Amino acid sequence: MNRQEIAAMTRMAFRRGLLALGLTMAAVAACAPAAKDVDGDAPAAAVSSEPSTRPPDKLSIQFEQALPNVKGKTFTSAIVDYPPNGSTPPHHHGQAFVYAYVLKGAVRSQLAGEAVHTYRQGDYWIEPPGAHHVLSENASRTEPAQLLVVFISNTGEAIKVNDPSS
Repeated sequence: MNRQEIAAMTRMAFRRGLLALGLTMAAVAACAPAAKDVDGDAPAAAVSSEPSTRPPDKLSIQFEQALPNVKGKTFTSAIVDYPPNGSTPPHHHGQAFVYAYVLKGAVRSQLAGEAVHTYRQGDYWIEPPGAHHVLSENASRTEPAQLLVVFISNTGEAIKVNDPSS
C-alpha cells in the first residue's frame, strides 16, 4: 500500500469511529434522563418577538454523512459558538433528534412549553423531533460559550430554521 491509500483508509476509519461515537451518544442520551440541569427548573423567561440586537451565534458543521444503515437519515455534528452575551433567534430543527453538549461556558435554553434551564460545561440536553427552541443564549455577558451539537435528521432537511419573525 502506498501513503495515499493508507491515508484514505485512516480517514475512513476515523469517519466510521466518529459516526459510531455520535450514534452511541444519541442512543445514550435517548435512554438517559431528558437533561442534566445544574439549576433545576428555573422560572420561564419572557421571550420577545422583537429582533435581537445581541451578537448572534455561529453554527459550524464539522461532519455530515448519510447513515448507511438507516435509509433517509443523516448524521450531522456541529459546533455552536456563542460570543459573550450572544443569542440565537427562536428556531426549530425540523424532525431532527438533537443532542447538545456544553463544551465551554454556560448556555440558557428553553423549549416551548418547558422551563428555562442553564447548562454549564459538561452538561447536556436533548431535543425531540419537532421541538421549538424559543430561547438559546450565552448565560455570560463577558465569557464565550460553546456547544457540540449532534443531529439525526431527515436527509436533505435543513438542520436549523429560524422563526419567520426572527
